[in-house]
Amino acid sequence: MEKSSGLIFEKSSRGRKAFSLPEAAMPETEIESLIPGKYLRKNLRFPEISELDIVRHFTHLASKNFNVDGNFYPLGSCTMKYNPKVNEDIASMEKFRDIHPMFPEKYVQGILSLLKEMEEMLCRITAMDAFCLYPAAGAHGEFLGMLLIRAYHERKGKIRKKIIVPDSSHGTNPSSVHMAGYEVVSIASDKNGEVDLEALESALDEEVAAFMMTNPNTLGLFESKILEIAEKVHSRGALLYYDGANLNPLLGICRPGDMGFDVVHLNLHKTFSTPHGGGGPGSGPVGVKKHLVPFLPVPVIEEKDGGLILNRQKPQSVGSIKSFFGNVGVIIKAYSYIKALGDEGLKRTGKLSVLNANYLKQKLKGSYHLPFDKTCMHEFVLSAKKQLDSGIHAVDIAKGLIDRGIHPPTVYFPMIVEEAIMIEPTETESKNTLDEFVNTMKEIAGLAAKTPEILKKAPIKMSVKRLDEVQAARVLDVCWNFEKPEDEGQEDG
Repeated sequence: MEKSSGLIFEKSSRGRKAFSLPEAAMPETEIESLIPGKYLRKNLRFPEISELDIVRHFTHLASKNFNVDGNFYPLGSCTMKYNPKVNEDIASMEKFRDIHPMFPEKYVQGILSLLKEMEEMLCRITAMDAFCLYPAAGAHGEFLGMLLIRAYHERKGKIRKKIIVPDSSHGTNPSSVHMAGYEVVSIASDKNGEVDLEALESALDEEVAAFMMTNPNTLGLFESKILEIAEKVHSRGALLYYDGANLNPLLGICRPGDMGFDVVHLNLHKTFSTPHGGGGPGSGPVGVKKHLVPFLPVPVIEEKDGGLILNRQKPQSVGSIKSFFGNVGVIIKAYSYIKALGDEGLKRTGKLSVLNANYLKQKLKGSYHLPFDKTCMHEFVLSAKKQLDSGIHAVDIAKGLIDRGIHPPTVYFPMIVEEAIMIEPTETESKNTLDEFVNTMKEIAGLAAKTPEILKKAPIKMSVKRLDEVQAARVLDVCWNFEKPEDEGQEDG
């Protein structure tokens, strides 16, 4: 019987085909007459394989994937919640699927109405005055936020060069700041895991354009002094930016705009349950207070003469930041999710995400070090410091979870916690699943104490075993050699 694993090239046999094409009506043309020979590969080799074997090969590969439908995914700071399948059905409806973004406005009033209502719902959820749905991901939204902040200060005649970020910030924050041409100023957290007010005060000067943060922060802790932070930032003429990756626990309970934030980006693919991972698709809408509305990207959906139009005549706009209207399919799924839950459903989502995280924290803090033993929001951070005495690191615990059918939490982030293990269960997981996770984590802690050499070998049940991750990052070699001689490794068949 043919092996089900391995490379598709290893299944290749000369002469096999997956399809037959009719004889072309047009005469054949030599490829060299169309493309200069210097750009053509020599001895190009593709696998020769039947349709059935192709189907089996890729079906088998798909079965190896970790996915939120098949496995618990407690990935801290990423909100990998279950995605209701009805949202997929709605986004795939014929009248959504078959419209084209270049249709005249009068023929797409339905989708424009949906997008306009989505902007209004997000404004209500976050206490912002306007929203732009165009950004294709959270980091894209961050970059747009930086452009809006720059435009705001330039309009006031101020050239500011710095953005402050906490030392626990998401990695995309400083990257977006750099891309927008700003200098990153990092400030330390205090002993409670929150923003150090004295450090913030000393960093604020006339060159600071904004303070970029999230609440709850990356440690899963609510910034209890957020109103004081907002007052300090605004008193220096700077703006307050909200990274919305951690909005999930606040749904229906409190809003960034009420905390004093001027700009917010959301991750629809996290908070509002649309699939994400593997490069997308995502959606990172940006909301702003009224003093930033003139700078939003164009076109803007507006009402005129009883209908909706796309207004591109916004002289202070930062311009266009995405072709057409963003990832509309993702927006439709998030729209469906919000409409299905309603206000009370969203509030229940926030409460359950906090309840689940605190339940896990209390159950696990005896087996692992808990650097901040206080009520958390949607996620919390453990540490493998206890296991270091046995030579076990956070990465070893992560590999042990893979063997037991659980996707590892985020490890080594935030970097301010030694041997960090960041856990976020989301609101969609049952108590049974949470208890299974607790038992598994305790089992791994026991292995670490008694037989650490076993844990060091994990994973042992997967088709790919322990990798040299440092070498993999430094020596990027992922290409099959397409230029082997034609007869090498081929079988007649």
